Amino acid sequence: MKPRLFGTDGVRGVANKDLSPLLAFKLGRAGAHVLSKLHEKPIIVVGKDTRISGDMLEAALAAGICSQGADVLKVGVMPTPAIAYLTRYFNADAGAVISASHNPVEYNGIKFFNKDGYKLPDALEDEIEALLDDESGTINTPIGPNVGRIYTKDDAARHYIDFVKSVIGDNTRFKGLKVAVDCANGASYQVAPMILQELGADVYIINNEPDGTNINVNCGSTHPESLCEYVKKIGADVGLSFDGDADRLIAVDEKGEIVDGDHVLAICGIYLKNKGLLKKDTVVATVMSNMGLEVALKKAGINLVRTKVGDRYVLEEMLKSGYTLGGEQSGHVIFLNYHTTGDGMISGVNLLNVMVDEGKKLSELRQVMKVYPQVLINVRVADKTGYDTNEHIQKVIKENEALLGDRGRILVRPSGTEPLIRVMVEGEQQDLIEKVAKSVAQVIEEELR
Repeated sequence: MKPRLFGTDGVRGVANKDLSPLLAFKLGRAGAHVLSKLHEKPIIVVGKDTRISGDMLEAALAAGICSQGADVLKVGVMPTPAIAYLTRYFNADAGAVISASHNPVEYNGIKFFNKDGYKLPDALEDEIEALLDDESGTINTPIGPNVGRIYTKDDAARHYIDFVKSVIGDNTRFKGLKVAVDCANGASYQVAPMILQELGADVYIINNEPDGTNINVNCGSTHPESLCEYVKKIGADVGLSFDGDADRLIAVDEKGEIVDGDHVLAICGIYLKNKGLLKKDTVVATVMSNMGLEVALKKAGINLVRTKVGDRYVLEEMLKSGYTLGGEQSGHVIFLNYHTTGDGMISGVNLLNVMVDEGKKLSELRQVMKVYPQVLINVRVADKTGYDTNEHIQKVIKENEALLGDRGRILVRPSGTEPLIRVMVEGEQQDLIEKVAKSVAQVIEEELR
């Protein structure tokens, strides 16, 4: 069986190898056909991050879209969440972004949004994938005046900047706040400084000189160490670190300590609950979020709902059940009251807003959540599908769960890409969770090798 092309976040691979210009063209053609059934002359917004391969893939993708008679609104380098917003703003039929997010420069990806700015459900992605090598004549080939055009929108960044600022609504809100920003040499390098400066902050920037090859290189949300040092060096009140396409945020407090996605969910969740603004008093996170988040939220009277790993599953649960705040430990946080997808800038301005409104330093705010020690063991196995039906493995897991009680938890899950079973144990006592993790890992190795 041929593996599915679309992953949890669009189509990704090494640019010019796995993700070739020909594949980008086919994705543009099939995507335009599937996503633009409503109009005779559909419009699709296309943006990209700062990777050197972005121009090549943008040209191919746009050509595929135009070959279906659809027009392209080319917005240039722009954060992924900006494409989701601009698709709605321009009343387009769909949006597409060329980015591999936090991955190294040799990778790139193509991700679609529907007309409402949401990532596509599996069924629509499957429909696009089925038409990539269309031999049935399903896809039309318009000619003459019916071929699509490409329009460049030079004002797109302004519309997105104004949108993020509208979340705060006060251009002097962050006056006097010294903010250090790491743009990861990525898609936020222009808009992030402008948004924060226009909201009154004193902004100090690092890693905002993209050259096509330096995106995410020892910088950004996957490498926040440089921002930690920079915050301490310049005496900043707070640091904001984005990934290559700026849909994630990792913050840094004034002491140079990392404030991850779990902390942001805890701080903002409790703040919104106290303001009566947290829908159904619930936050959505994944099974990988630290147990400390659950404990902190419970103490504040907030329920935590966990999903599978992946922001799309967080969003699915939020939409299904009517929740408005959710996210991942990695910094992908969704404020559904404001946007349809995770947005590092919106996470950043919301976090700064809590600091200003509470009159507290970030190091103080982060104390609402105590991070529980965590042990992760990867067990290489011959068959990663049999762990959940193996009686001996399940017996040992249950015994160890009883040992931890309500002061810890065990998560056993297969790797999505490797022949590994991941055993993660959290708890208050480091020596106990290490003992539990080794015990569970050992029986998995013995039973499934």
